[in-house]
Amino acid sequence: MLSLPSGMSKLTYISADEAVRVVRSGDHIHLSSIASVPHILVEALCRRTDVQDLHFHHFHTEGPAPYAQGGAFFDQGFFVGPNVRANVQQGLADYIPVNLYETQLMYRTGALPCNVAMVQVSEPVDGMVSLGTSVDCSPAALEVARERIAVVNPNVPFAYGNLIPLERFTALVQDNRPLLTKDYAQPSETDFAIGRYCAELIPDGACLQMGIGSLPNAVCASLRGHKHLGLHTEMFADGALELIKTGVIDGSRKGVDQGKVVASFLLGSQQVYHFIDRNPEVLMMDIAHTNDPRVIAQNPGMVSVNSAIEIDLTGQVCADSIGTRIYSGAGGQLDFVRGARLSKGGKAIIALAARTNKGLSKIVPTLKPGAGVVTPRADVQWVVTEFGAVNLYGKSLQERAKLLISIAHPEDREALERATFERFGRLLG
Repeated sequence: MLSLPSGMSKLTYISADEAVRVVRSGDHIHLSSIASVPHILVEALCRRTDVQDLHFHHFHTEGPAPYAQGGAFFDQGFFVGPNVRANVQQGLADYIPVNLYETQLMYRTGALPCNVAMVQVSEPVDGMVSLGTSVDCSPAALEVARERIAVVNPNVPFAYGNLIPLERFTALVQDNRPLLTKDYAQPSETDFAIGRYCAELIPDGACLQMGIGSLPNAVCASLRGHKHLGLHTEMFADGALELIKTGVIDGSRKGVDQGKVVASFLLGSQQVYHFIDRNPEVLMMDIAHTNDPRVIAQNPGMVSVNSAIEIDLTGQVCADSIGTRIYSGAGGQLDFVRGARLSKGGKAIIALAARTNKGLSKIVPTLKPGAGVVTPRADVQWVVTEFGAVNLYGKSLQERAKLLISIAHPEDREALERATFERFGRLLG
């Protein structure tokens, strides 16, 4: 095991195969996530044939996911990414419905066991390491786990905000493989149209939360003329990085962590990872901080921008499933919707294209049978498509239907009007 002589002057590293010997049948194992999965430990576990009934918990992960193949391993993620989606839909893996803020509470309260924490960390500085691009709920896992294994990787950036003493770990392993990166598709004309409507709702001095992908990048592109924006988000990528580098995002009006960029995990290019390395202007924080609605609300003018798979005419937002098939997860959408709405001058935006790639309306009379409601209609505020922006807050069911129909695809509006009349017995003029 790990030897830590006085003064942290020497460290003893062991092989991944040695490190995973501490895993016992029936253990619940936490993995650091997104771009920073400790793949070397997962591979070593796969070589063991003497353990059964292992449960893996994590946010969305990039790269191979042998822990989701069934057999001795059973994956129970907090979010379903593309690498495990088919397995979940086949019953070989599973999903734990949870708002991301509460993932750390599950560990800290014991609602979900965590016997072994496996994380990837930066090289040490003065005896401390950083969780780099993926803090998420790993601090909570490291607090409660029986065994704590760190993969020390020189490619993990040393990011401030949540540093951990090396002495906390029970085993250290070395690896030097690069972190996984993500190149997002260029925003479409539809994305840019949605981005422009979102930008019109965002005043100078606002504090932002948005996800990653082509649509958030389009929103960022539409904000280039703004001033004194802040960033308090669970994640960001290259689109937001451009706003930071050009000074559009300076954090000067934030109520929490003023002047700092705050996030909990990242997935983007190497440029994003290099940017956070030893950068005191960036704080990579525990999800308990980034996603707590009470913390979020302390930023005046907080604006959250999230997407949806579909939304019904009353404002119910499905963002985690296609009918009964789990597609992703609740994520932090409701955390930020509620935090933004509680913020002074804040706005919660649900942004989505009016139609799917197959030409089906995303604004629907009723959600598909079995669809999950991630944001209840009582929490929904602004909804944006490429055809406009409407505010549902304070509106009745019939008023909501009329507003949502106005931003549906023009070719879908007549059918939606018929469905509204059938449901309510009238159609508002």
